[in-house]
Amino acid sequence: MKIKNRIFQTIILVWFGLFSLVIIYPLIWLALSGLKSNSDFFLNTWTLPKEWLWSNYKAAWDAGVGKYFFNSIFVTLVSVLLILLIGSMAAYGLSRFQFKGQNVLLILILSGLMLAPQVSLIPLYKLLQFLGLYNTYGALILPYVAFQLPFAIFLMRSYFLSIPRELEESAIIDGCNTWKVFWHIILPMGKPIIASAALLTGMFVWNEFMFALVFIEDSSLRTIPVGLMNLRSQLNTNFGVQLAGLAISALPMIIAYIIFQKQFVRGITAGGVKG
Repeated sequence: MKIKNRIFQTIILVWFGLFSLVIIYPLIWLALSGLKSNSDFFLNTWTLPKEWLWSNYKAAWDAGVGKYFFNSIFVTLVSVLLILLIGSMAAYGLSRFQFKGQNVLLILILSGLMLAPQVSLIPLYKLLQFLGLYNTYGALILPYVAFQLPFAIFLMRSYFLSIPRELEESAIIDGCNTWKVFWHIILPMGKPIIASAALLTGMFVWNEFMFALVFIEDSSLRTIPVGLMNLRSQLNTNFGVQLAGLAISALPMIIAYIIFQKQFVRGITAGGVKG
């Protein structure tokens, strides 16, 4: 049995090692390719750079990536904060309070998961123009929040259902009201699922392309996905600078996942206990 267990463990380790290599290698290749000249990129595609051109990253930043980067940071942070604030309160209400029409309301919220953003593109375009939000940060933030709220509510509600009600009852006996219970008990205990929701919704907002292309005209307001497309048209012969821009755009999500990976795994695992 010991031999069988060791063989099984070895197979698992080899499998996950190969899986990790498949994921990590493209990221390393992207970062290193951003340090190559054009000739080095084509002649030595799969090797280390012969000349390490750190200036490629500065050139990509100065060509517009820096401006698009900070636009994406702002839009992503505001969108995620609104999603977490509204979504956590809605999830808490749906998981703890009993009221008439609760199930209908939950179904209506979750039905938003079935609505494809592409279907609403033209109505949203007209609505944003009517409201005077077209070509502003609000033209991106409001649709992002609206389309990601159903998923965030579904995720956090499942987790909140697993939190023992006895903790809330004890707090109420000690004099806490509903808001204090939510703020001082539910949110601290819900950190894993909140981190999971933040990562998943933040990744969507950071990489979203369609709304950012249609709802924004001013180049000074464009986010990373659309900005990189423009960078490609400006630097269509300098692949090293283009890849450097791609590496810069991928960095924030990689760092965020590394920082919150434990919370992310805990939140996703615990969130599936109840539904």
